[in-house]
Amino acid sequence: MDLTTGLESSSLLREVEGVPLFAATADNWSQIQNFEAKPDDLLICTYPKSGTTWIQEIVDMIEQNGDVNKCQRAVIQQRHPFIEWARPPQPSGVKNAEAMPSPRILRTHLPTQLLPLSFWKKDCKFLYVARNGKDCMVSYYYFQKMNQMLPDPGTWEEYFEKFTKGKVNWGSWYDHVKGWWEIKERYKVLFIFYEDIKKDPKNEIRKVMQFMGKNLDETVLDKIVHETSFEKMKENPMTNRSTVPKSILDQSISPFMRKGTVGDWKNHFTVAQNEKFDEIYREKMGGTSINFCMEL
Repeated sequence: MDLTTGLESSSLLREVEGVPLFAATADNWSQIQNFEAKPDDLLICTYPKSGTTWIQEIVDMIEQNGDVNKCQRAVIQQRHPFIEWARPPQPSGVKNAEAMPSPRILRTHLPTQLLPLSFWKKDCKFLYVARNGKDCMVSYYYFQKMNQMLPDPGTWEEYFEKFTKGKVNWGSWYDHVKGWWEIKERYKVLFIFYEDIKKDPKNEIRKVMQFMGKNLDETVLDKIVHETSFEKMKENPMTNRSTVPKSILDQSISPFMRKGTVGDWKNHFTVAQNEKFDEIYREKMGGTSINFCMEL
């Protein structure tokens, strides 16, 4: 876990088994790896900027049976402990999870190979949301511009190179998605796509509800669809990160909830970048049956 060359800024990020993570997360690694999962845990798993806040709000609305007031009990980032979170002197994600009564809903950005082993051993439920890599890259670029805890992303051209090489926080998008896709038949994994939630939210929300073992009627499902729309969540101080200090998330640079669309990559990728991305995708994802929607 030494400081590694090629990372955007070695003081902020450190590699753990080849995956760049926050330095504080790397420092807290043994506590994270020794985390004790419980059989009734539900772990929300995503690569960054793939709809994490969106799926959290959907899951919470289902868990609270569509009760909007109960979903206002705390800001979204505090409702589901983030297991690899470490930012002393605040309690770590592990500590927050340990203090939470069962059944717990937790979240992570970790790739499969870095997940604490107890999650596999306890046969937990995993809810994975994947977003197409092009839109994910654009969203991550803007997030890195406004997130003061992450290294400056540089120019769009520089960021394109970093992202495709996996030299960003939480590592390679390709490896992350492929890793979770490949284990989905062996464990209790519901693998859904950001683009599908966008296309037919009610259908995907119903899948999540059934996976969670809940049974809500159609009127409640319709309410959840409405309350978890991008427009509603962008206005909701419990989900839009407006309570986070500007010294951490500077939303004057870019809003935390920016566009929430499918196909915004076309406004950023050059023809050459698009061809290069597709080439890298074919090389990295070869042999994988996964199929991404690039525009709606």
